[in-house]
Amino acid sequence: MTSQPTLTKAGNGPGEPGDPGTGLQAGLKNRHLSMIAIGGVIGAGLFVGSSSGIATAGPGILLSYALVGTLVVFVMRMLGEMSAANPTSGSFSAHADRALGPWAGFSIGWLYWFFWVVVLAVEATAGAKILEGWIPAVPQWGWALIVMVVLTATNLASVGSYGEFEFWFAGIKVVAIAAFIVVGGLAVFGVLPGVDSDQAGLSNLTEHGGFLPNGPGAVLTGVLLVVFSFMGSEIPTLAAGESEDPQRAVTKATNSIIWRIAVFYLGSIFVVVTLLPWDSQSIVDLGSYVAALDSLGIPNAGEVMNFIVLTSVLSCLNSGLYTASRMAFSLGQRGDAPKAFARTTRRGVPQTAILSSVVFGFVAVFFNYKFPDTVFLFLLNSSGAVALFVWLVICFSQLRLRKIIQAEAPEKLVVRMWLYPYLTWVTAGVIVFVLGYMLTDTEHDGRTTVLLTLLVAAIVLVIAVVKQRIVARRS
Repeated sequence: MTSQPTLTKAGNGPGEPGDPGTGLQAGLKNRHLSMIAIGGVIGAGLFVGSSSGIATAGPGILLSYALVGTLVVFVMRMLGEMSAANPTSGSFSAHADRALGPWAGFSIGWLYWFFWVVVLAVEATAGAKILEGWIPAVPQWGWALIVMVVLTATNLASVGSYGEFEFWFAGIKVVAIAAFIVVGGLAVFGVLPGVDSDQAGLSNLTEHGGFLPNGPGAVLTGVLLVVFSFMGSEIPTLAAGESEDPQRAVTKATNSIIWRIAVFYLGSIFVVVTLLPWDSQSIVDLGSYVAALDSLGIPNAGEVMNFIVLTSVLSCLNSGLYTASRMAFSLGQRGDAPKAFARTTRRGVPQTAILSSVVFGFVAVFFNYKFPDTVFLFLLNSSGAVALFVWLVICFSQLRLRKIIQAEAPEKLVVRMWLYPYLTWVTAGVIVFVLGYMLTDTEHDGRTTVLLTLLVAAIVLVIAVVKQRIVARRS
């Protein structure tokens, strides 16, 4: 059985900084977990990446979001089942370790860590561009450095500091997108004054070439464009390991995933494609949400959206650093990473795991500025399909772990996957189909992304197998 992180109440447990016996601390409050769960599904990709999906599938992009959203709901249900029975900061990696073997936990854990340290570079650069536009006296690289240092200090302070920052970051996102949906919805139905009624309306769903102007196949292409904006839904299951009531936190996050996706993704995209014709040039020029706000006559719509995107970027950076460090901590505890990664400070912070993740994040930022079209593009593409691999591993882990839990402690099955095992197999099949379809996509680099991610996954898997054999010989 996989060893799990030691968990103590915040402020309890003597120990010097670096003492591995201190362990992680339950420093996240219920309100932190609730907002992390809500904000976790609202990534910056929703704001800045939806315009390409709309241009590809038209109003049919709603079906793309609905398909991926349904997939995420099923995967989160499986993960919720396993995490409620055994909350741990290693989440799906620790579950895979137990269900499928050390090679699986090692491989998916390191791939997930790799994904998030690359994301750190992407988000730091995106945030720096916005800040440089506001205060050009500080160069872009300077802003990237400032943002990374501030959020690193926050994560090093305590898990409560991370939770507090994320509470407010996510809160701003939630309020902003909720306001957008309400105001936009009123405009669509002609209740909001000052809006061009000829442009806004439900007719935008069927006119301008119909609901599927580029054919049904465009819905699948849209799936490829939006699937990665859902990465982050699993963060609450990692964070729950540092809450006062992990089982309750996981159960609540799992049960609320349906309405969160329905409201924040489908709701906001529905408003965009009804406020404006899908083929409006402003969506391409300004971005979907800025164009929608602009059509409502809201002053400085671009700057308002830049502030919201910056908040999302900082939230993603904050959570990315937290998530990468906790995965590194879990890998260290299981002997799949240096033991130093599993050591915590007196405040229960895995300092080495955080700093190591930041160092690789800074290296990735350097590559983004110095070699954007070669080295960094490779890093970006080679981590691009990790989300789908993670979801696939969750499916196979749940198939195996359900039987183990039922045999050892059936009372821990407080969250259950629907229609087990059939729906789990169907979900896994759909994920494999999406990966296969990506191999046919050359227009949006889908094939390159899958092949490079498979290459990195194969390298990590070989290392995992070699390591496992070495351990077996020593024992």
